Amino acid sequence: MHSDEQTRQFAHELAGRIHVALRDGDLDADPVIALACLLEEAGVSTPATRELLERPTADLTAADIARLGRRLLRDIDFQPTFALEPGLWAALEQALSVVERDVRGAGITGTLKLIVPDWDDSGSARVEFQGGHHGNGIWPAEGSDAQGALVSVADAAQEAIVEILWKVWPVCPAHDRGLRPEMENKTAVWRCTGDGTHTVARIGELFPERR
Repeated sequence: MHSDEQTRQFAHELAGRIHVALRDGDLDADPVIALACLLEEAGVSTPATRELLERPTADLTAADIARLGRRLLRDIDFQPTFALEPGLWAALEQALSVVERDVRGAGITGTLKLIVPDWDDSGSARVEFQGGHHGNGIWPAEGSDAQGALVSVADAAQEAIVEILWKVWPVCPAHDRGLRPEMENKTAVWRCTGDGTHTVARIGELFPERR
């Protein structure tokens, strides 16, 4: 019998194998069936686990295995780690480089970087400013969309900077209010609540003359 923690770890390892194999186009039935069995033993029964365990393995086509593998990953809300998908980390680092234009444009100095703290086993990243970080982490999946990554990274950078410096950043030049990173028409922007809310600039373009 597996302990709950061992079961979760084994399920995550199997899910990682399935994710990578789906990405690379070479998924076979073994990890998919193994994950279905593990989930059923843990009391997690879904249409995908039942289909995998009720159908003869020989009857499963490559398309069936891929379809059911994807459904299992959705069933357990699997999120790939930075180790499995290094491109997600690279996307967040690129987002930070864009956000940093607005930081430096405001005259703020100090080291700004993306880290995964040793004490945090959640697998999320954080923005570190002058050696400190605050607020919630940034999940790897947030690096799958460039504009969404900008909003998440800008939010994390803002929290770290405000907590370390004890000053509002960034500020609306028209209303002297703090701005918030938001998505507007699928574009990452800085928004102000003054005069019924308005967009000040795209993230990374608060100070275009200083780029």
